[in-house]
Amino acid sequence: MKITNYVLFLSVVAALGGFLFGFDTAVISGAERHIQQVWSLSDWSHGIAVAIALYGTVIGALFGGIPADKYGRKVALIWIGALYFFSALGSALAPEVYSFMIFRFIGGLGVGASSVVAPMYISEISPAGNRGKLVALFQFNLVFGILVAYFSNYLIDLTIAVESWRWMLGVEAIPALIYTLLVLKVPQSPRWLIAKRNDFTLARTILTKTDPEGVDEAIALAMEEKKLVKSKVGFLTLFQSKYLHITLLAVLIAFFNQLSGINAIIYFAPRVFEMAGISAEGALLSTVGIGVTNIVATMLGLYLIDRIGRKKLMYIGSFGYIISLVLIAYSFSGGQIPVSFLPIFVFLFIASHAVGQGAVIWVFISEVFPNELRAYGQSIGCFTHWILAALITNVFPFFANQFGPVIIFGFFALMMVLQLVWVATKMPETKGKSLEEIQRELNLRHA
Repeated sequence: MKITNYVLFLSVVAALGGFLFGFDTAVISGAERHIQQVWSLSDWSHGIAVAIALYGTVIGALFGGIPADKYGRKVALIWIGALYFFSALGSALAPEVYSFMIFRFIGGLGVGASSVVAPMYISEISPAGNRGKLVALFQFNLVFGILVAYFSNYLIDLTIAVESWRWMLGVEAIPALIYTLLVLKVPQSPRWLIAKRNDFTLARTILTKTDPEGVDEAIALAMEEKKLVKSKVGFLTLFQSKYLHITLLAVLIAFFNQLSGINAIIYFAPRVFEMAGISAEGALLSTVGIGVTNIVATMLGLYLIDRIGRKKLMYIGSFGYIISLVLIAYSFSGGQIPVSFLPIFVFLFIASHAVGQGAVIWVFISEVFPNELRAYGQSIGCFTHWILAALITNVFPFFANQFGPVIIFGFFALMMVLQLVWVATKMPETKGKSLEEIQRELNLRHA
């Protein structure tokens, strides 16, 4: 099925929210040590200062679906761009730690809301046969943003001697402004128009441009689904027996995503390398290697997701997680493997994440909920993802010093064994099916 230039443009613009997501998430890794020194922060207060953006992300994820549901995906995307812009400027100019945390929290709201709204918007405009790779553009932009943040941090650290961390955080304002202006040119989601505005005419006009081959079937199935969902829906609807099995799919894929330890690596990569005895400059440069590995493996996942499916990618990623995490833990244990191999094992871990969970999570969560419930379902999945991300990031410095990396990375490996069992026994395949067809199959499976 051919991807039209129009749907590609809309998907790329929406996915730029992923770029800002990735940049905002990773840029703190270059600045966090400076921040601890400048404001003389303890391990706990330092952890809070770094994790505060993630607490904003939790709130943004939990409530981001509400304006997207009420006012439409486009309006929500515009506000997300504004949050990123003001957060970048405010964080860079913060005179003390409390105002810094407020502006980082605002950026976190943008990250959380974009993880809800952008994949959902792309999913709702995409043809079934190409939906995986189009939604995965969000993840591609996310890891590209991480790579750019790491590289930007490295260059700024080399060229700016005084308060370089302010420049690291402030440059994000430029792509945030560009993104906000581009979002003004995208239309509303056709499936939102049907589900919330009953506007089949405008929805058909948009779908004719984005999915010309499947427009008639999509409209017909959306009408059928709308008749089935007659009552008013909200967050609590997700926990009704009719939808609970779908909610658990989103919650568990998000749960396992964070229990892999991915954010411990992304946020504290330089510190992890330094714990292994790698120099500070070498550690910062190694984070660029993480970014390169991430983006190459994500491109592979993007290529494969509509070819071999979501479930097979999760198998590949799960096995890769387990092997790499065991090797990371063992390299810190003083065993036969020299600690100098640690960057290679970390790169393997990042590749396993990018081709597996990283490529699949946002696609899968955006696919499994019915049109009427998608905004709320996306929120609950993203909320689970981000509350765990915040907690893990907050406690990682403390537990790393208290228990050491062997215990921590061994625990993450055990969690990935459990993920492998879940993928094998519970996860459905959604490849090549319309959003409405997925609903029909999930309902039959649960009946």
